[in-house]
Amino acid sequence: MRRVLAILLLSLYVSSSTECFELLKIPALVEHFYDHKEENQAISLWSFLCLHYGHGDVNDADREEDMKLPYKSVDCNNGLTYLTLLPEIHFEISRPKFQLKDKSETDFYLSRLYSSDQSSIWQPPKIS
Repeated sequence: MRRVLAILLLSLYVSSSTECFELLKIPALVEHFYDHKEENQAISLWSFLCLHYGHGDVNDADREEDMKLPYKSVDCNNGLTYLTLLPEIHFEISRPKFQLKDKSETDFYLSRLYSSDQSSIWQPPKIS
């Protein structure tokens, strides 16, 4: 059952999204060959194929029938076009603006350091 389903889905995909769907027009090719055979008994299949496929697009009396043959016209327009829209990103790299400040005469750390505080690290906390 799985094999039948797989073959069915594969044939559906191949016939709809690739150019293999043109093979479904083979009965029209056979019928058109027999029409040419009725007009000219000496025509072979090879000369028929060369007439319709080997000499470019011939504009003759049976052009409408010729365009119904496989691989003569583009009937399937299911080509995909992907369009990716990228956002515009604007950025600037600017140099930082520094404001130079004059150093004050009194520095916080220097004003609180006393030589007596540095004599021993094991002193109890003092309330100032």
